[in-house]
Amino acid sequence: MISFNYETQFELDNGKEISNWISSVISSEKFKEGDINYVFCDDDYLLKLNIEFLNHNTLTDIISFDNSIGKILHGDIFISIERVKENAKKFNVSFQDELQRVMVHGVLHYCGYKDKTEADVKIMRSKENFYINQIN
Repeated sequence: MISFNYETQFELDNGKEISNWISSVISSEKFKEGDINYVFCDDDYLLKLNIEFLNHNTLTDIISFDNSIGKILHGDIFISIERVKENAKKFNVSFQDELQRVMVHGVLHYCGYKDKTEADVKIMRSKENFYINQIN
């Protein structure tokens, strides 16, 4: 089950559509949907998590904690709405497109995709774009 939680004023206005989309991504990648919790927050909230759990004292747009068991995906995906807004401006895309990119990015990590090397980033971006085109 996909759930959305809010630690900031932001709220999705199309939660059911996004949930169905994420479910279809998981299915397309040949995984099963477990409990996936999206937590929308601000920079301060995510920075605290980044310092506490990853020892990184930097702002980020997303942190995902993967609790998957085999092919059943479980986890918590924390997204800074402030970073998403900034990145949308930086990359000259709509807020909605950038939010969808970050949301699918977290799930793709659970599916085994990485983004540490240039080659990995290229594959990850290709997958993100593919799935974003399916919802838009």
